[in-house]
Amino acid sequence: MGRSPRRGEGQITTLRTWYIAVRRGSDYRTESFNGAPNGSGASGGGFRAASEAGSTVRAMDRRRFLLALAAGLAGAALGRGTTGPVDTRPAPSRALTPAAAVTPAGLPGLVPVPPPVGVVHGLPGEGSDLALTIDDGTSTEAVAAFATFAADSGVRLTFFPNGCYRSWTDNVAALRPLVDSGQVAFGNHTWSHPDLTTLGDREVAEEITRNQEFLRTTFGVRDSPFLRPPFGARDERIDRIAADLGHPTIAMWDGTLDDSRVLSAEELLAAARQWFTARTIVVGHANHPTVTTVYGDLLALIAERGLRTVTLADVWATSAQRLRGAVANGRVVTS
Repeated sequence: MGRSPRRGEGQITTLRTWYIAVRRGSDYRTESFNGAPNGSGASGGGFRAASEAGSTVRAMDRRRFLLALAAGLAGAALGRGTTGPVDTRPAPSRALTPAAAVTPAGLPGLVPVPPPVGVVHGLPGEGSDLALTIDDGTSTEAVAAFATFAADSGVRLTFFPNGCYRSWTDNVAALRPLVDSGQVAFGNHTWSHPDLTTLGDREVAEEITRNQEFLRTTFGVRDSPFLRPPFGARDERIDRIAADLGHPTIAMWDGTLDDSRVLSAEELLAAARQWFTARTIVVGHANHPTVTTVYGDLLALIAERGLRTVTLADVWATSAQRLRGAVANGRVVTS
């Protein structure tokens, strides 16, 4: 005798069926992915939308799926976020929590505090916030997909780009409105992704200031307090130079999508299942196409665990940002 459906299961099953249909309809597929080395040993490239008749799912179909997924999951509330690393095995089917990743531009109840001086690995305090941070940007197509993902789903992201990659200027028209609304924030990841500990003081400063200027002229980012050193390679000297140049907070991480290398969708999802937990800073990369094929799965996982995505700027804001009114009710606005 079959059991009765749990609360919200009917909506979720329908949405999962739709997602499978979208995937089988080839909304995206990986093609002609050519390698270009970056500083982490990963290769860049891109994916192309399938062009055969009947196999392409329109952008509106993707938007409708992501928004409908969020709306459907909102009917099954559990309320508290998962904390700490978890078992990477897929969880048994159960009613999902609200799609907390899909939030309005403002974040009620979250008041940013001054950024700390020194190294941070996770988010402070209590609650169910999750910070998704995306590094590098060797692939124009991957950066474009992240911009579309954010615009379609409402997920909040913090990018740490290397300005040497043209992917960022290629996608400025899509990203700039997200930056202006506060849904997307930026930190400094240096201009060309060197190991800073191998450079002299002047070369370190040049890498940081060149990328600062790129962020200012391209995205209007004037005073991000965050530096993420490539490879996580840092020492007291690097921290001091960064602080002197306006980046007092060294933004490390305590979770990863493990995608600095080419990996399968299941490997990436296994990492997400381990590290998508409350108050975690997760690092990912805009270098390879794998992540662009699992956005629906990532949204479902965020919602299932009752997590709310935040940018690092939602959590920590400089005094200059607050004084000029660039932060209002959790939303960064242009002045």
